[in-house]
Amino acid sequence: MTLPVRRPGRTLTLLKTKARATAHRAGPSWPVRLAEDLRELDADWRESAEVCADAAWTARAAGHSVLNLLSPDQVTAAGPDPVTARTFRHLYLSALRYDFRCPTLQAFVERLPETAHPTLDCYSRALYAFALLGQSRPEGLPLMDEVLAEAGEHTKTLHVLLHGLWLGQDLDQGAERLLALSARPAFGTGRDPIVLFRMAGALLRLSRYDEGLAAIDRALDLLPPGDIAVHADLVRERSLISAARDIHQHPPTRPFVGTPT
Repeated sequence: MTLPVRRPGRTLTLLKTKARATAHRAGPSWPVRLAEDLRELDADWRESAEVCADAAWTARAAGHSVLNLLSPDQVTAAGPDPVTARTFRHLYLSALRYDFRCPTLQAFVERLPETAHPTLDCYSRALYAFALLGQSRPEGLPLMDEVLAEAGEHTKTLHVLLHGLWLGQDLDQGAERLLALSARPAFGTGRDPIVLFRMAGALLRLSRYDEGLAAIDRALDLLPPGDIAVHADLVRERSLISAARDIHQHPPTRPFVGTPT
């Protein structure tokens, strides 16, 4: 699927909207201001996803999680217009995703009015798929395929699905699916540290330890300076892969238990 081509002026406006959303998080009304900006821009679901995912992550890191600013009733309400309703939904579901609250995210989407389900945008359905995949629920796999058919190479959407496959340890062919998804053209540069981190987890599950370590080392080298939380995750994953490789190469010998002589 071919993504729509944005005019340079619109791209600049979207970047300014994202900058405003991530620069002023202390006040409780920033989600409302963000919704107003996106409504004025008449943002589509792709543009909304790109802004809201980053805004929800940045707010969480600063201790101002969207989950403390928006109530479930605000998110499920019809809202004054579709863009505002979608903005609140993208922010809230993204915050649940970053907190790994898969059962809550699943239940939230399933409690939406039945009339809302057929009109859910692609990114919202990707977040629902994440919740299912993250719990290793097999019904998440066909939903993932449906989302991929519509999303094309939309990077934020692919990241959501990649996250779900990484979290869902018991999915059928989950590791192989993750590696296939990470090879999509959207990730073709091989310079995304989060993609490499997810790949390393899949390679660990497939007992491809040296490849997993190489992926983690590359991710560490590409990580922006000062990203302490993600750096800690990468180092922890590297330790797990190293330990698994050592056990595989040097399995512990079972001590002899018998009658002493």
